[in-house]
Amino acid sequence: MKVAIVGAGIVGSTAAYYLSKKSDVDLTVFDAGQGQATKAAAGIISPWFSKRRNKAWYRLARLGADFYQDLISDLTAEQITTDFYQQTGVYLLKKEEVKLEELYQLALSRREESPLIGELAILDKGQVSKRFPGLEGFDHLLYASGGARVEGSLLTETLLKASQVQVHSELVSLEREGSGYQIAGQHFDCVILATGAWLGQLLTPLGYQVDVRPQKGQLRDYQFELVTDDYPVVMPEGEFDLIPFRNGKISMGATHENDMGFDLTVDHALLQRMEEEACSYYPELARAEVLGERVGTRAYTSDFSPFWGAVPDQSGLYVASGLGSSGLTTGPLIGWHLAQLVAGGDLLLDPADYPVERYIHLRDSHLI
Repeated sequence: MKVAIVGAGIVGSTAAYYLSKKSDVDLTVFDAGQGQATKAAAGIISPWFSKRRNKAWYRLARLGADFYQDLISDLTAEQITTDFYQQTGVYLLKKEEVKLEELYQLALSRREESPLIGELAILDKGQVSKRFPGLEGFDHLLYASGGARVEGSLLTETLLKASQVQVHSELVSLEREGSGYQIAGQHFDCVILATGAWLGQLLTPLGYQVDVRPQKGQLRDYQFELVTDDYPVVMPEGEFDLIPFRNGKISMGATHENDMGFDLTVDHALLQRMEEEACSYYPELARAEVLGERVGTRAYTSDFSPFWGAVPDQSGLYVASGLGSSGLTTGPLIGWHLAQLVAGGDLLLDPADYPVERYIHLRDSHLI
């Protein structure tokens, strides 16, 4: 079975990794190489404090956090390094500290079905300073030991290398060809479209109307003369997070800009304002060396819900999009599910809970 994956971000690279293990799959990956959200992303895996009422989304995010343990186990079994993921814990800060108790109780009620949450505690400044010296702007915060940090670009690089699949760096189009599809002059039996905000550019020529739009995200990286390997990630109220990595690197961001289209220019003024706010919690940020900025384009839908599965009225065509800012949490699990759909394996989640047909509609059936 000849299979193409278009888009080598977090969904596409995970699907590629698991499909590469199938002896009856001949796999090809295409990626245009520009604007990809995953390559620009540094993220936090900590979905258990969300108050979103969308139960299907929370189940996806909860199991997505758990799935990292399976992914790391699979890679480790092949003696592949998994430095893209570190489970160092998470700190949640609230301006109204009464909310900390509410979040504590919420997470406590979810821990039975999500033991990955680990230790939960409300900590004071003295306790926090032992793990994250110099953090300010609070009297107490909420800690969960199960929180983790992910470096998006390293994640995709690791998965693609483990897949041993060649990535064709080109912008491609999709055409129907007999019982399959044509991409870049090649015939494929099945295709996975994991192109995020660019999904419409591939499906519109086939007569589909696609409810996916771009969201610009920017973050800034800093270098410290500190050993930050075990620092927890920090989630204050507001748009930014502080995400420490190994070797003294800390990332700050990211923005959520819904009206910038596919613009990838760095807005230094916007990031500077975000840095000034972040300095109220971590003044050391102003004295660190700025390594640079990263800009990517997330995909989101009109109701901010992700979708994945088979494209309506097509055979062997699968998609995922709309992950938004939860992409680093949900993306690997979605990629695994798409690989299972292609290969005919069992699923953990019901695709009907993430309906593709809600966001992708045939505009004129005679165009197909």
